Amino acid sequence: MAIIRDGMAPFDLYQPTSVEDALSLADRLGTDTWMLAGGFDSLERFKDRIKRPKAVIDLGHIDELRGVRQEGGDMVIGSMTTLTEVSLYPEIRARFALLAEAAAEVASPQIRNQGTLGGNISQDTRCWYYRGGWNCYRAGGGTCYAGESPEGQNREHAIFGVEGCAAVSPSDTAPVLVALEARLVIKKKGEKREVAAEDYFIGPETDITRLNVLRPGELLTEIRLPATWAGATFYFEKVRDRPVWDFPLVNIAAAMQLSGDRIDRARFVLGAVAARPWRLPRVEAAVAGNSRYTVAESASRIAAEGAVPLTHNGYKVALARNLVKRALLGTKES
Repeated sequence: MAIIRDGMAPFDLYQPTSVEDALSLADRLGTDTWMLAGGFDSLERFKDRIKRPKAVIDLGHIDELRGVRQEGGDMVIGSMTTLTEVSLYPEIRARFALLAEAAAEVASPQIRNQGTLGGNISQDTRCWYYRGGWNCYRAGGGTCYAGESPEGQNREHAIFGVEGCAAVSPSDTAPVLVALEARLVIKKKGEKREVAAEDYFIGPETDITRLNVLRPGELLTEIRLPATWAGATFYFEKVRDRPVWDFPLVNIAAAMQLSGDRIDRARFVLGAVAARPWRLPRVEAAVAGNSRYTVAESASRIAAEGAVPLTHNGYKVALARNLVKRALLGTKES
């Protein structure tokens, strides 16, 4: 049964003013250290005692993690840039409107003013069993209450890639970064690596306890958008229960390079249907070289291939199909 939570466990708070200092602190303080971005997801987990770090490194005073700049052919966004800044930044809106639109759909204005791009893509799953303290696989236990129990409450859970854990990635911006072929810069004291957005997110088949590749002591510092998809035809749609605040039931990020109505190249990525953004390479292959309008129906059928719905989330199959169709037709439901 669930464990009743009663507030945050105590921790030591550190507020460095540079990335170098933050990484040095993380290296010195060890594995019981937590990097705090905007704080919404982190503080909730602290309050629920899902996470009990001994030390917290607040990144909010590090100016070099904020802002947008052009570097070579890449647009570089600091991981601590707020979602409001991302949604309103003129160059992002002009060249990568897909990201601006997704950022503007996150939660509420108050949360977007504080929440960060790095935090939004790195947040943990919202599965109520896991968040409620149930001893599931993700928490180190021996079952998935959402997926394996005949009475599991799984309306918001995965239809793809359910291997032990049925939790989903709740991010609105994560599918966009995969669609745009973004690269993410990760630093650790004395080390630096760059990973494709598609490889940043991981499913339960890789590690059932986490949703991304960040290791202890590592910090996501930059999101780099190559010019590959700049100015393409974009489509983002988020289906949710309420028009504000809510996490997606299903969302889609699509980027298409067109010659008239013909699709030269495309990327389609679904969100909230798996533990990681779920790219649709078979749809991408099927639409290439075809009119976006004539191929919409057949592509929509391909979109849900391999889906294995649970007891209460079969509606996500129809949503996935319809979102792909609407992306190709360029029409949203009112």
